[in-house]
Amino acid sequence: MNSRHYQHPTRTRRGMTIIEMSLTLALMMSLAAVVVYTASGVGDWKKARNASIELRNVYVAQKSYLADNPTRRIADVTSADLVPYLTGGATAIPTIEAINGSALTININVIPPVASSGGSAYDPSGSSTDGLWDVGRY
Repeated sequence: MNSRHYQHPTRTRRGMTIIEMSLTLALMMSLAAVVVYTASGVGDWKKARNASIELRNVYVAQKSYLADNPTRRIADVTSADLVPYLTGGATAIPTIEAINGSALTININVIPPVASSGGSAYDPSGSSTDGLWDVGRY
């Protein structure tokens, strides 16, 4: 009997199949989307944190001023009254940045102070106790 060996053709793989490339691309796009979504939230968080810091500084200045001037009402206090009580050598009441990038003012005639835009309170978090866009109650 003639022994004849059947050899399977060897297939050499070079590169990736279209399915492998599609899966790799889909995974990379998903990871990129997660990074972009997360990064946008971090920017908003930083704005809220900066607003909180500035509001707390004004709040401390209000309390210090009223401790030194116990007969004054907060509604009658001016920016010039509070500036010497601000930390860090500030020369004016600070402004803060809204999520959309517009400038907000700080209403110093209420305790705790609030961020305001066009005369109305600005707090995109919707909570007066979260400590971000407001000082909150202690």
